[in-house]
Amino acid sequence: MRILRASHLGMCFGVRDAIALAQAEAARQPLTILGELVHNEAVLADLRARGIRFASQPATAETDTVMVTAHGASEAAKSRARERGLNVVEATCPLVHVAHRAVLALVRDGFHPVIIGKRDHVEVRGLTEDLVECDIVLTEADVAALRERPRFGIAAQTTQPIERVRQLVALIRARFPQSEVRFVDTVCQPTKQRQTAAEELARQCDVVVVIGGAHSNNTRELVATCARQCPRVHHVQGLADLRPEWFADVETIGLTAGTSTPDTTIDAVEQSLWRMAAQRESHLVSSAHLAA
Repeated sequence: MRILRASHLGMCFGVRDAIALAQAEAARQPLTILGELVHNEAVLADLRARGIRFASQPATAETDTVMVTAHGASEAAKSRARERGLNVVEATCPLVHVAHRAVLALVRDGFHPVIIGKRDHVEVRGLTEDLVECDIVLTEADVAALRERPRFGIAAQTTQPIERVRQLVALIRARFPQSEVRFVDTVCQPTKQRQTAAEELARQCDVVVVIGGAHSNNTRELVATCARQCPRVHHVQGLADLRPEWFADVETIGLTAGTSTPDTTIDAVEQSLWRMAAQRESHLVSSAHLAA
């Protein structure tokens, strides 16, 4: 049995920087993070162990300093926190800031903003809350429900698969041929790299293990990408989720991970897979000796 790692996997720089900033701030003063800093329970558990608190909104924060997550927040949300006398620390990923600036530029140029992403995702809420009006689309049905505008300005949640984004942009152009459509690609490079690497990996494997938080959008998208190339794909949060029976009859296992997954978790899962492989090999040798 062999185990292949995707050429790009695991934590991106935005997540690493957000975690480092949270740890540094918590060492100086009591800190509350507004929402999940990243969508990974192992990371969140480590932050809690350092005394960091979490709250869903500024009104329930128990410290004078609060932190915006890597997914970003609207200016309105940050203003509400400051109006309560709170010190706001930004851990927003720089590439999410790029998406915010792109959307605002589209609006300034007179385009009706359309965001490709999940309506209830924290990043999408941050991108849209400051806008007077906008549309959020994720499916063909969402595009069909759009009403005609003279000018559409399209951007995307940074963790959306770029192929889906391009397909939806093409649908909008086809549905409104008389409208001017401007598309700004705000899907981040780490997402693109991990999606491409996952697709290439899955083509070579009998089974693929995708490591990431249960609520991680980019991890779920990696699962979907791998499933289009490999019929056996398993989403795990850590080694405790692994099942030996998944690998009983396979030769090649693929390993990839979402952008919030720590290296330590990836390494632990891979080591567990190698142990399973060794146990299987030992069992096969023993069975062969008994048969002889």
